[in-house]
Amino acid sequence: MNQPDEQLPPNSFRKQISSNPYTPFIYAIILAFGVMLGFVVNTITNGKQTIAQGSYDKILDILNYIDVKYVDTTNRTQLMDKTIDKMLSNLDPHSVYIPASDLSETNESLEGNFEGVGIEFFIVQDTITVVTAISGGPSETVGIKAGDRIIKINDSIVAGIKIKDTEVKHRLRGPKATKVKVSILRSGISKLLDFEITRAQIPLYSIEAAFMLNAEVGYIRINTFSSTTHKEFVQKFSELKEKGLKKLVLDLRDNPGGYLQAATMLADEFIPGERLLVYTKGKAYERQDYLAGKEGLFEKGDLVVLINQGSASASEILSGAIQDWDRGTIIGRTSFGKGLVQEQYELRDGSAIRLTIARYYTPSGRSIQRSYEKGNEEYYNDIYERYMRGEFVHEDSIHSKDTTVYKTSKGRRVFGGGGIRPDIFVPIDTSGENEGFYTLLSSAREFVYKYFSQHAEKLSSYKTKENFSNQFEVTSEMMNEFYAFAEAKGLKRDAVKEKKYEAKLKLNLKAFIAKQLWKMDGYYYIANTDDKVLKVALDKLAN
Repeated sequence: MNQPDEQLPPNSFRKQISSNPYTPFIYAIILAFGVMLGFVVNTITNGKQTIAQGSYDKILDILNYIDVKYVDTTNRTQLMDKTIDKMLSNLDPHSVYIPASDLSETNESLEGNFEGVGIEFFIVQDTITVVTAISGGPSETVGIKAGDRIIKINDSIVAGIKIKDTEVKHRLRGPKATKVKVSILRSGISKLLDFEITRAQIPLYSIEAAFMLNAEVGYIRINTFSSTTHKEFVQKFSELKEKGLKKLVLDLRDNPGGYLQAATMLADEFIPGERLLVYTKGKAYERQDYLAGKEGLFEKGDLVVLINQGSASASEILSGAIQDWDRGTIIGRTSFGKGLVQEQYELRDGSAIRLTIARYYTPSGRSIQRSYEKGNEEYYNDIYERYMRGEFVHEDSIHSKDTTVYKTSKGRRVFGGGGIRPDIFVPIDTSGENEGFYTLLSSAREFVYKYFSQHAEKLSSYKTKENFSNQFEVTSEMMNEFYAFAEAKGLKRDAVKEKKYEAKLKLNLKAFIAKQLWKMDGYYYIANTDDKVLKVALDKLAN
């Protein structure tokens, strides 16, 4: 289930308000949710209603009639869940109900951890294949490696049974200090290897990648704003500073948001003085200002922030503050346009609701929330409509529905009502937009996991991602092997169209191999070599 966009830690509002790069118009936009008051228990006797505790609850009254009188047997819990979900969806697009069964997983990415064995996996040819063992986690500690195939979990066969991702997670996750046994098939070894793994708390990192682009420009990519984001940023920035960082590219593309406080803490690292970073207000909450205060890590130095139509909520708070104070340059495409704040409330049955309780405003006073008056379906379809109108390709096709002019600290004109518009527009790269390309790309990762397990020793001889970038080549022989793999899966090969995007396919294969070696740092180090938005950013920083 998707994580929420912009929200508060549960019940803490009075203290604080808290990738596929080739499918631009399809974004899993993270929802946020609302509150529902406790229900009064009603009973039905001989078709007559008794009202408990002196209050009348129409919803429970109707559910009771359904229980007693309806022609068929019904599931009361499911009916209640659907009723609450429908009720909240009529408020706004980001007030949503979370069933008890989904709450733990929904909160994981925001809290920054879960309990389990610590592997990233992918199901390849009906077999659980280890993509990577999380550094320092229990699986890495016992010796599990990328490319290992899990054949048994606790003596039960899990290969060749069409197991689903959710079932794998159910079997491998569990309370810390508990144990799970796995049997591994490793390339080059004929017999199964048995491991006993002691589950532990596994960190989930919100910073996907952090490395130097050149001698003085650092690159940090943030995929969400969780409770650990600021701590992660301080560590990664300090490491890059030791490597010579003088300028920074902060990549917030496709970052759907998270905790408001995480965004303001990060903004405070860039914006000097006691300046306003964002403010919130709602019917039940008076205006609350969030100010910069402490001396930040990077209050001076050239800064570029990358955004696109998938950057939402907390991403827009951070980029809006930087833009309004003219602290850095925003590059890319107009962001999603979510300016609502949610708070989470847990219910007695273990479920939860997240309710929109306020709007937020950038320092210049603009709200960037898009209109949702025509309903949730049209609200989310608007991203696709923006693509179809050409807003991702031609800057002059972008028209703000909010014509109110706001001013940055240096008097530049900015607008609200539909996202953060970048200072420098960069059109979307459409060179790979072809059904054949996407079809083949869907097999690329699966092919790489198999290829890596067969060539692990040779590929592991590359000691740095810089050497790998310069020396490793996706050969014609490897491409033919990939095409044969794709064809064996039933994918049709079109040799004429293939030529148009073969270079992009090669780059993706190389990036996925680099990910096996250096995790997401490796992936983005390679993938960024063909990134037009990043190229504009580097040109801006150079000039």
